[in-house]
Amino acid sequence: MRLVAGLKRMTARLSTADQPFDGWLLFAALSLMLIGWVMVTSASTEVATGLTGNPYYFSLRHGIFVLLAITVGLVAYKVPLGWWRVNGQFLLLLGIVLLIAVLFVGREVNGSKRWISLPGIPLNLQASEIAKLCLIIYVASYLERFLPQVRREWGAFLRPLMVMGIFAMLLILEPDYGAVVVMTGCVMGMLLMSGAPLWRFFLLAVILVVLGALAAVAEPYRLARLTSFADPWADQFASGYQLTQALIAYGRGQWFGLGLGNSIQKLFYLPEAHTDFVFAVIAEELGLVGAMAVIGLFALLVYRALAAGRRAELARLPFAAYLSYGIALVLGSQAFINIAVSTGMLPTKGLTLPLLSYGGSSLLISAVMVALLVRVDVDTRRAVRRSRPTAARRPSGQVSGERA
Repeated sequence: MRLVAGLKRMTARLSTADQPFDGWLLFAALSLMLIGWVMVTSASTEVATGLTGNPYYFSLRHGIFVLLAITVGLVAYKVPLGWWRVNGQFLLLLGIVLLIAVLFVGREVNGSKRWISLPGIPLNLQASEIAKLCLIIYVASYLERFLPQVRREWGAFLRPLMVMGIFAMLLILEPDYGAVVVMTGCVMGMLLMSGAPLWRFFLLAVILVVLGALAAVAEPYRLARLTSFADPWADQFASGYQLTQALIAYGRGQWFGLGLGNSIQKLFYLPEAHTDFVFAVIAEELGLVGAMAVIGLFALLVYRALAAGRRAELARLPFAAYLSYGIALVLGSQAFINIAVSTGMLPTKGLTLPLLSYGGSSLLISAVMVALLVRVDVDTRRAVRRSRPTAARRPSGQVSGERA
């Protein structure tokens, strides 16, 4: 009984029900951003020295991105949710235009055209990151308008997936298969949470698996990635090089790590140590304990995002609810895929770790997503307080017509 009572007291202390916003959501996001800055600094010093002569080149740039992301997040928080809802179709068009533009004017890196260079600004705009947010907003507004039809009719159910098909074709042309997986999973997850029949998803899953298998065997390099993922040590100096170096980093880290800044794999052994494989450096320097702490922060962020969406749904704010669900799915799935790739659970994909990896576009869009989650939570709490009966809000001892 004492244990139960103690747990209840601790839960009450940690609860944010009486607060103006969810502090745990903001705590998780800011913690990940600060940890990311520290780890990007640690993982990039040797690479930065070799490329620029300044060991803190990437650290300073990432610090600027962090400050800029917080600023942009504050601006996004000030924008009413109604503006995002009304302009969902315009934002969808913006996402499509950016994905088309990057094919013509994009900067090619490692065989992929994913970035648009902005003149006079030290930031390469990643079109897929903006398109990701635009798609979430559009699907949330669509579900608000056509929720009964989505649950009953095939046509209404398939329209968001057809839009996703357009995004997928443009992303494959870059190519950016990781973004295709994340966006497709997000749209299907939002449709599932809208209450669409479950059997439809089983049918679509079979179709997607078949198409994915055909796409994998269509190009030799894709098949090589899959075979190297299954046994990276069979070709550890070619197709399996990144994964084997990441696995060595995990092995070196053990329980408590080698200490901050003491990673060996970041010394030109592990490619993309400060971007796609920064989690491997975290595991090497901070050990299993540090890696699990980062995973715990991501789990907390996704859980609080889903909780904010559920509160909005109960408060009859469908756009806010599905927007929160979509953001939670994107942040959670992208974090899962990035970590699963670096641990050998999934084939290699070029996806950053949200809020943590080096990359201006990813950090800015992730900050906007967190700002929208906070805005949803604040607006939902205000709506709930306004909907409470007058008597429930009146101070004790105060009766009708009596002034406190």
